[in-house]
Amino acid sequence: MCAPEVMAHVHRTIGEGGPRVTRRGLLGAAGLAALGGVLAPRAAVATPAEPAISIRSRSVVDLTHTLTPDFPVWPGSESFTMAPVVVIDPSPLGSVAGVLGGSSGPARGEFHVNRVSYCEHVGTHIDAPAHKIVGGRTVEELPIEDFVAPIAVVDISERARTDADAVLTVADIEAWERAHGRLPTRSLVAMNSGWAAHVANPRKYVGLDATGTPHSPGFDPDAVSFLVEERDIVAIGVDTLSLDAARSRTYGAHVAALGAGKYGIESLANLSALPPAGATVVVGAPKHRGGSGGPCRVLAFVD
Repeated sequence: MCAPEVMAHVHRTIGEGGPRVTRRGLLGAAGLAALGGVLAPRAAVATPAEPAISIRSRSVVDLTHTLTPDFPVWPGSESFTMAPVVVIDPSPLGSVAGVLGGSSGPARGEFHVNRVSYCEHVGTHIDAPAHKIVGGRTVEELPIEDFVAPIAVVDISERARTDADAVLTVADIEAWERAHGRLPTRSLVAMNSGWAAHVANPRKYVGLDATGTPHSPGFDPDAVSFLVEERDIVAIGVDTLSLDAARSRTYGAHVAALGAGKYGIESLANLSALPPAGATVVVGAPKHRGGSGGPCRVLAFVD
């Protein structure tokens, strides 16, 4: 992208009666000026290898909530914020003052730019082992092959409808396997409690009671221990704010999953749109050094 000084110079030139410069010409000229002195001839680039994984599907389901300032957060956590830094100037020549940041409010220029601020654990997001485990892997250290996996959806929504503290148990997993066969190798096991339906109502989604204690479903720690010890999983996921039932203060599900080097995904959307078995999930995890997690884009491919 062109530096503000380059943009200002071009605007001044146009204002002085110089020839009209198109956006493409501007970017091309600026790019050549900036790169001309540093580019050296390149060696031939090898043809990239075929992808290791081929995904074919009839439909793609977005398991990601849209992140907004109103998205429910864990009590005491920072909400997502976004503010414009630069907005596109609608005038033909743009605003030199805006490009240089001399105007009040957001600058005006050729590109729209926002500044965002958020806690790593907001919206649909990943928990890396380091989120709970001292010395655990941070998000950029997670194996990339673990981000493409079969997804098994275990539905406890009937129970959760009348019990905000419902948990996914070993018995639920065993019932799922009787119906659909053994869990696929290196799968992501997701709890569908129906809680995603409450995301537009933060009070209901967080479930704070009169004492300030949150209530929402999660994994029974014994079920997570079973999955990491007896089944070959890469991750667990929930449609609530926490891998554990929200009222937990021992966080056994977090400890069992993250302590085994697995990752978790919280606040998944649209799990009810998936079949219990047969879909493939792709997790667009963040990659910032030392991260304990972060918002992610999660897509499911349904055969």
